[in-house]
Amino acid sequence: MRIYLDHNATTPIHPDVLVAMLPYYRRGFGNPSSIHRFGREARQAVDEARGKVAQLIGARPSEIVFTSGGTEADNLAIKGAVLAREEKGGHIITSAIEHYAVLVTCQYLEKRGFEVSFLPVDHDGFLDPDDVRRAITDRTVLISIMHANHEVGTIEPLEEIGKLATERDIPFHTDAVQSVGKVPIDVGTLGVNLLSLSAHKLYGPKGVGALYIRQGTKILPQVYGGHQELNFRAGTENVAGIIGLGKAAEIALHKTEVEGKRLCWLRDRLWERIKESGGSVQLNGHPTRRLPNTLNVAFDLVEGESLVINLDLRGVAVSTGSACTSGSLEPSHVLLAMGVSPSIARGSVRFSLGMENTQEEIEDTANVLEEVVRRLRLTSPLNEDGMVTSSYGRSIGRKV
Repeated sequence: MRIYLDHNATTPIHPDVLVAMLPYYRRGFGNPSSIHRFGREARQAVDEARGKVAQLIGARPSEIVFTSGGTEADNLAIKGAVLAREEKGGHIITSAIEHYAVLVTCQYLEKRGFEVSFLPVDHDGFLDPDDVRRAITDRTVLISIMHANHEVGTIEPLEEIGKLATERDIPFHTDAVQSVGKVPIDVGTLGVNLLSLSAHKLYGPKGVGALYIRQGTKILPQVYGGHQELNFRAGTENVAGIIGLGKAAEIALHKTEVEGKRLCWLRDRLWERIKESGGSVQLNGHPTRRLPNTLNVAFDLVEGESLVINLDLRGVAVSTGSACTSGSLEPSHVLLAMGVSPSIARGSVRFSLGMENTQEEIEDTANVLEEVVRRLRLTSPLNEDGMVTSSYGRSIGRKV
């Protein structure tokens, strides 16, 4: 049995995406900057992909800049926007639950003299727009708030924050790596100036992403050496990867809503099975305002890494959180920021579903999960009367 439930880490390349990419590894290998036929054909293919990505998020093709992935897109957005407005001030607003691609970039700028406000979230991982309003000063040059959290799936109130940013003429960036392709997105409705996305999160290839830059938004390039990508990002384009991203965006445009409803049903079915299996469990993240494919659960008296390893041995792939922090001994910074205790955070596991998952796989996962969790709980410390003690304050069963 092999069941993959870690789609927030990466997705398999869609067969149609692979088919679209292959010709550009062979006969379509031209450099898009070359003026001969080989180059012109590559340029046309890149421009067509640019249009498909733009259409997916409600943007103009001229507002899409291709990058090496979501991390580079975040860096270009944050550093580029802040440095372009440095003379107007040096204050950045972000949240405490951002992906490290945003957090570490902001920390880098903080060490170089910029001021950063890392705003808190509530127990559901939800950011209060009023906190953003209160944090804005005359020196604020950028607001960067993710669209949906990569670990718990909570969708943030970007429309309200976008209105605040527009009122104060402050560039607004969102890391939408986890939401593009999972929920419908329109950059105009969200009110963002900058939006990061990554191909491998929506059934495209690794190593390619994009940054939406609203027309008129000032931003300084972070990679120099050529005129590529509308002069925002130097370097020969990853043609095959860009074609793959374009095809993935085209597929997502027509399937996002229907597939989202299906995944939401499967996600909720898995949660029901987990609750029915007994023992203390806790849902991490907003109960309704959440990505349709994401379920983060804390299992009392179970260590998350042990659960991931034991499930893997049984053929089920899940994770404890972001793949970018895999191997860290520290509890999830996202869960800690939500007020989850370190002990419960260490017992949390993320299930992230995808288009190839079926109801049968969900039922099989629930069966295996129940067995593995029960076995792991039996190795937990006992209280004096021989009962396995729950950190939620009650006994959940006697060791046998």
